[in-house]
Amino acid sequence: MSTTVPNSAVAVLDVDPFSARNLGDPYPMHERLRDAGPVVYLDRYRVWAMARHHEVYSALTDHETFCSSRGAGLSDFHAEKPWRVPSLLLEADPPDHTVARQTMGKVISASTVRGFRDTFRAEAEALADELVARGHFDAVTDLAERYPLKVFPDAVGLPAEGREHLLPYGGLAFNAFGPRNDLLEQALAKAAPVQEWIWASCQRDALAPGGLGARLWDAADRGEISAEQAPMLVRSLLSAGVDTTVYGIGNTVQALAANPGQWARLREKPALARFAFDEALRYESPVQTFFRTTTREVEVSGIRIPEGEKVLLFLGAANRDPRKWGPSADRMDVTRKAAGHVAFGMGIHQCVGQPIARLEVELVLTALAQRIEGLEPAGAPIPKLNNTLKGWSSVPVRVRAA
Repeated sequence: MSTTVPNSAVAVLDVDPFSARNLGDPYPMHERLRDAGPVVYLDRYRVWAMARHHEVYSALTDHETFCSSRGAGLSDFHAEKPWRVPSLLLEADPPDHTVARQTMGKVISASTVRGFRDTFRAEAEALADELVARGHFDAVTDLAERYPLKVFPDAVGLPAEGREHLLPYGGLAFNAFGPRNDLLEQALAKAAPVQEWIWASCQRDALAPGGLGARLWDAADRGEISAEQAPMLVRSLLSAGVDTTVYGIGNTVQALAANPGQWARLREKPALARFAFDEALRYESPVQTFFRTTTREVEVSGIRIPEGEKVLLFLGAANRDPRKWGPSADRMDVTRKAAGHVAFGMGIHQCVGQPIARLEVELVLTALAQRIEGLEPAGAPIPKLNNTLKGWSSVPVRVRAA
């Protein structure tokens, strides 16, 4: 955290991005941050912050100036001990990051993802048939959690027993990027059995042959990575491929139910599914924030940030910045060209699991659009608070079959 007093050119705000109010509804805060300037200073945590698209995008694509190896959260790994061994992908910089990223890129190749399509589609269609037959369901517990927690662990080759630990582990990992508040304390209090299962499941003997996890161990056998790195990369898969997809599906269905005109457009043209997901990512980004640390003094839009300072990047605010998206930035439009959003990050640390997430959501939305004529809320959605993620614990919807 900062030990530097910012100069008078910087707006100093007494804003708590990690309060329950701002985690549940961050958009008024986002507008205030964007309007205050291209760079602001958050006095409560003594960190710098950016909420406009141009500055956030630029920082994400400049890993040499805004590094990840000192932690993608509030904690500075140069001054504090990490709660776990840092991620080889999310909390590393070149050259260490390069080897891990190349290995993961080979494992999650385009041909590998294409190979999942038929299996993933069959699961999506079977689940859609079941939910549509009910006439109403919870888009989080009945859909967003069930589908990814079936197809993705199968693809990784995880043991069937114990998969209930995946969501608590993701909740812990993403809460740990924020301050040590009640959300993190509650997650840490339940962490021991969760972390034990996760680490045991990342070992060679626990993983099914041919799965993504086993392929990472194969890379270790070929000498591309070390035997110590293999289980850590399997662990990274679990962080990258579960929670963000769960939140992404829940957020997308909630937004479509709340905007019936957009559902009608998707219904008329199910091929819009992949574009609808991109727009939902922009409109209600699952990952709202990440931190970086400056490696040198840097000038950003006329404001100087010293070396060694934590900088909080508001991805969700950047994705609704009217300077980038125009006056309709706060509206969902499935026909919008949402390319350029930063919901998956950007640059060398862009989410490595996004091809699989995109496939999952495309197939789910297509299956639903082909079967559901009318989609509408069946009650108020209930927010699920997390220091990094934005989503829902419950989204009741009512459907009318096609």
